[in-house]
Amino acid sequence: MMSTNDQRDRDKSTERAEETEKAEEAIEEVEEKPVEEEKAEEEKEAKEEIVEERVYTIPLSRAWVSPRKERAPKATRILKAFIKRHMKPEAILLSKDVNEQIWRRGIEKPPRKIRVRAVKDRDGKVSVHVAEAD
Repeated sequence: MMSTNDQRDRDKSTERAEETEKAEEAIEEVEEKPVEEEKAEEEKEAKEEIVEERVYTIPLSRAWVSPRKERAPKATRILKAFIKRHMKPEAILLSKDVNEQIWRRGIEKPPRKIRVRAVKDRDGKVSVHVAEAD
């Protein structure tokens, strides 16, 4: 005859086995659609949105004519004016990386020039990113 403790142990082990089976089934369902296919679909959609993409080296040396405490904001304005002149956007969106590149050495010492990649979408919005090294 079985004791109540033995019966409880058996019940717990069956519950654990059922839970692990359910977890394995859930993992298999997730694995059915490969991550690579999802990335390919996202890239395809992103490429369809891009109307124009250009890489520019923008001179920011004119920002150094300003007083020390106004140089980084002036460099940002120069960058936006350059993009506006060359790409004719509806709106300009600077990425976090571009902003950090300009402000990396502080307000007094922005870079003399910056290499950026400007991407224009269907809506006429231009997003500006730091260009990767070739």
